[in-house]
Amino acid sequence: MSTMITSQDVLPYGEFLNEEHHAIREMVRDFATKEIAPKAAEVDREAKFPIETFKKLGQLDLLGLVVDPNYGGAGADYRSYVIAVEEIARACGSTGLSYAAHCSLGTNPIYLFGNEQQKQKYLPKLCSGEWLGCWALTEPGTGSDAAAQKTTAKRQGDDYILNGTKQFITNATHAQEAIIMAMTDPAAGKKGISAFVVDEGTPGFYVSKVEKKMGMRGSPTASLTMEDCKISKDQRLGEENDGYKQALITLEGGRLSIAALAVGISQAAFDAALSYANQREAFGQSIGKFQFIQGYLADMSTQLTAARLLLYHAAWLKDHGKRVTLEGSQAKLYASEVSSKVTNLAVQIHGGYGYVEDFPAERFLRDAKLCEIGEGTSEIQRLVIARQLGL
Repeated sequence: MSTMITSQDVLPYGEFLNEEHHAIREMVRDFATKEIAPKAAEVDREAKFPIETFKKLGQLDLLGLVVDPNYGGAGADYRSYVIAVEEIARACGSTGLSYAAHCSLGTNPIYLFGNEQQKQKYLPKLCSGEWLGCWALTEPGTGSDAAAQKTTAKRQGDDYILNGTKQFITNATHAQEAIIMAMTDPAAGKKGISAFVVDEGTPGFYVSKVEKKMGMRGSPTASLTMEDCKISKDQRLGEENDGYKQALITLEGGRLSIAALAVGISQAAFDAALSYANQREAFGQSIGKFQFIQGYLADMSTQLTAARLLLYHAAWLKDHGKRVTLEGSQAKLYASEVSSKVTNLAVQIHGGYGYVEDFPAERFLRDAKLCEIGEGTSEIQRLVIARQLGL
């Protein structure tokens, strides 16, 4: 008798991952420890995008983990991908965010929805690290309302003319291609949205504003503007007016990215807090001997483990061909809010040292907040979950 995989299946932790997953974790962790973590403070302090790190990530086949080897990818599963995000974010939140945005937003839609010509053109460059990608959905004044697109794409013979502005676009300043969501049939609302791949240097397409941020400073966030930007119909991704459906599928995977990002940052904060609690002495003993500190660390460890299990469960379901609208939102919501709690407690455990740049605790706290906002705010995740429950 066959066993049906449902969204209610809860597996023992060990069954989520196999030897290949553990090998990928070991490889990514080794690279992140040696190459990413030593630069994390500088990347944050100078708001410096670590371009050389991305070249090396491409050489390790990590930029195209889930992409078919025929297009330059590694052909791995989604559990491998969230493990990679987690380990990179543990070393540097900024690098983890840009990595996730490149893979799940700038690359995966082309892999999922592109035609053969588009895949051959873009994917090898994106997987190798020659090119960086980004995805542009959010607009000024629309925020979480993904259907309220003001950017337009008007058909003109064999071309489209794009006009509009996108805001809060991760990697926009360094990307060689951007996936732009635009209205091709404004009267149809969300059923009139299409997706287009626009190359850097296209006339009428440019970066219009670079944001200065509280955290994730080494991951560039900027606005993209299109002014009578002419592109060929061959740059449309999928069928006309399929953009909103594509966006929902993209965001579903992107929420796992942010959950993994949050888990990685939480792990780094917990590691730092535990180490500090064992070393710092007060009143003749290490502060880890005090019940308050023990309670904090116990809560941090428990919540972190629960967040990771939600993430791996959702990734496991995705690898088994299931939609994870509910599970992805649950993982993203819980992991992101846990990350803010864990990083806040890490600062508290460090005391005054947690508030200064000499220790990384304050960076973890600043970086974690983005996870409650990006890829759909916590409020949006609760709405998605409620709808999936039939409310």
